[in-house]
Amino acid sequence: MLFNSLDFLYFFPVVVAIYYFMPHGYRWALLLVASYYFYMSWKAEYAVLIAVSTLIDYGVARQMSRTTEQSRRKKWLLLSLVSNLGILFGFKYFNFFSDSFTAALNQFNIFYNVPTFDLLLPVGISFYTFQSMSYSVDVYRGDKEAERHLGIFALYVAFFPQLVAGPIERSTRLLPQFYQKHVFDYDNVTNGLKLMAWGFFKKLVIADRLAIAVDSVYSNPTESTGLSLIMATYFFAIQLYCDFSGYSDIAIGAARVLGFDLMKNFRQPYFARTVKDFWSRWHISLSSWFRDYLYIPLGGNRMGKRRWYFNLMVVFLLSGLWHGANWTYLAWGGLHGFYLIFGIWTDKLRKQIVAVTPLVRYPLLKMGLDIVVTFHLVTFALIFFRAESITDAFYIVTHLLVDLMAKPQLGPEFGYYNLFIVVIAIGVMTLVHFLQEQGRFQELVENRPLWFRWSLYYALVFSILIFGQFGTTEFVYFQF
Repeated sequence: MLFNSLDFLYFFPVVVAIYYFMPHGYRWALLLVASYYFYMSWKAEYAVLIAVSTLIDYGVARQMSRTTEQSRRKKWLLLSLVSNLGILFGFKYFNFFSDSFTAALNQFNIFYNVPTFDLLLPVGISFYTFQSMSYSVDVYRGDKEAERHLGIFALYVAFFPQLVAGPIERSTRLLPQFYQKHVFDYDNVTNGLKLMAWGFFKKLVIADRLAIAVDSVYSNPTESTGLSLIMATYFFAIQLYCDFSGYSDIAIGAARVLGFDLMKNFRQPYFARTVKDFWSRWHISLSSWFRDYLYIPLGGNRMGKRRWYFNLMVVFLLSGLWHGANWTYLAWGGLHGFYLIFGIWTDKLRKQIVAVTPLVRYPLLKMGLDIVVTFHLVTFALIFFRAESITDAFYIVTHLLVDLMAKPQLGPEFGYYNLFIVVIAIGVMTLVHFLQEQGRFQELVENRPLWFRWSLYYALVFSILIFGQFGTTEFVYFQF
């Protein structure tokens, strides 16, 4: 079931209404049934994998809670990690590694066909696997007591607002909220609905319109000129942000309507001044997951520069692989790892250069240049993220400046009307983000008179209804 579908339009209000009329002690059961129904509406068999991960991690945590012997606790943790990662590998990565291994053997004239499996990738498997697995690590570390209530733990793994594409919640943060009694709160409900509307605006008005041009160019890049490739790449940077942050806004807003507080997943990432700053603003739940459960355990920056660089590259290569079983995602992750390592290596030199240039007297100009450079580094890496193959990605990179005077061709369905709509919509979004970045959004909008605020809300809703692309287009991160 997609957030941007009629099914969800019926499903969500019914769940909310029953939820608030139902006694607190039974609400977990309603949300669990609703969550499994929500997920099974894609394919009923998908629920089996969630149930398996849930039972494994519930049982592992209960076993760890029964012993203080570290070696035994470690064995139970290992069972959780091997089981979860094994399921993820089998459904998402086996064919990729099998095909890559076969291709490598063929280079040495060793022709051996490793069997592959025709398995449909379960929606959101990377998200709920990481969420469930992190619970086992939290219990092992002593950060969280083992959950005794199987139903509530199952709800933690499958909670429908953030089940398919996050945010990836921590057990220490979300599990206790299922025990809290949430009474109907007008502010919570209206704030949640406003956030959902903002997410729908980004998804339906901006992302899905830009997708028309991006899909047209990136599906056949060899037929496109340099200007078309450049425009489609810029468009994809905005499309990806609006699509994924739009999903996060809808998820967080839906949870807030029900009284739950999910973590913020985006914080104006294209206002970042460095790549490191970008990763503190983009997909925060995943970047912080890799920081806490992989980067720090590897040693972080505490073991010398060479090991520090190694740790960064490992984290970003695995982050790329988390997104998909394709060399393009590994290249994307590797580029970001390189950006961070190069930034650390040249930090002192760059500061010395800036200190002797006029930029030191114009901090606003320097900040603007930093933002522009960071945005272009991120956008360049996104070529590999979006390209359908590594061959296509290198073709695009090497042809960005070819035949720039030719009229861009962004597909027959993307005309001046679509361009006009998205330019205006992006302008509105950028203004809102600028006010949020400056901390002035509440002052200039939320503290205004009632008639002014409701005029903005109605304008937002009508813009979605009039200019939204209602084709039930899946969210980009559903494939991960």
